[in-house]
Amino acid sequence: MMNVDVFSWFEDLQTAMAEEGSLLQPWVDVLPQQLHAIFNEKVHGDQQRWLDALENLPAINDVELDLNKDRIALSSQSINEELSARINDGMQQLRPWRKGPFQFFDTHIDTEWRSDWKWQRIAPHLAPLAGRTILDVGCGSGYHMWRMLGEGAHRVVGVDPSRLFLAQFQAFKQYAQFNQKKTTQNKSLNIDLLPLRMEDVPRPLKAFDTTFSMGVLYHRKSPLDHMAELKDTLKSGGQLVLETLVIEGGLGEVLMPEDRYAQMRNVWFLPSCETLLLWARRVGFKNPRIVEKNVTDLQEQRTTDWMPYQSLVDFLDPNDLSKTIEGYPAPLRATLIAEA
Repeated sequence: MMNVDVFSWFEDLQTAMAEEGSLLQPWVDVLPQQLHAIFNEKVHGDQQRWLDALENLPAINDVELDLNKDRIALSSQSINEELSARINDGMQQLRPWRKGPFQFFDTHIDTEWRSDWKWQRIAPHLAPLAGRTILDVGCGSGYHMWRMLGEGAHRVVGVDPSRLFLAQFQAFKQYAQFNQKKTTQNKSLNIDLLPLRMEDVPRPLKAFDTTFSMGVLYHRKSPLDHMAELKDTLKSGGQLVLETLVIEGGLGEVLMPEDRYAQMRNVWFLPSCETLLLWARRVGFKNPRIVEKNVTDLQEQRTTDWMPYQSLVDFLDPNDLSKTIEGYPAPLRATLIAEA
């Protein structure tokens, strides 16, 4: 069994932040208090259930890790039927799984989102990630973070306030750290998910070579403030990768839903691509450009055994799939890349 000490999850990151010359030093000054508030003062009702699921996972020491395929994968020669059943049960306790897919040994987790499709679209447009320090804002359970590490990133830090996403991430990381080829039981991987909001990241940090914000902008009441926050995380010349919902239209056009958008309450502004580019210029980004745009496919976001609740098809007009159930244009996403 794996013993769970949530604060130990972040010790290696805090040590790295505190090193002389680290650009992350301003964060380590406040991070212990932030984590204390999360786990001791703002306890989630399901937190103990998720921790119990992690603690009951069987230890496996000969783990092979593959981060360069669409399905982020763990494998081992030691897996037998009993261990496989226990791992599958643990993963079931951590449902719903929204971003992936993941392979936990014999257990394939077919997540709601085919996050690998998004990665395939944006990866050709990225500055090489090898050796870079990366921030992933709204990282979910960390699928894209693992892809970044697989591309050779020096360190990847994700922020997402969901405690469930953190538990899912830690389930994978606890096994990945036993990978015999790249690390040992006593050495951590340079990848960490902090259960925080973007607003909790100190400003101006200017510590990251690349900052990702994918699927976050439309959830913010002030999109320009969010873009300014992102800019403050980047070193001079660092790259922003921002993916968001957009609408077709010209400069200055923006959709603000009356109430819900595709059944989501917390959607505020959907700009046209030209407006999004203007926002990036106004907050000081250089050379902003739209590198890809796509309508979300019903096979990219859907109900699965690992996320058995409503999904995209339930949020669209059944008589006209080009519209949401509220009558707005169906989800259209675009990725903007720019430099600080």
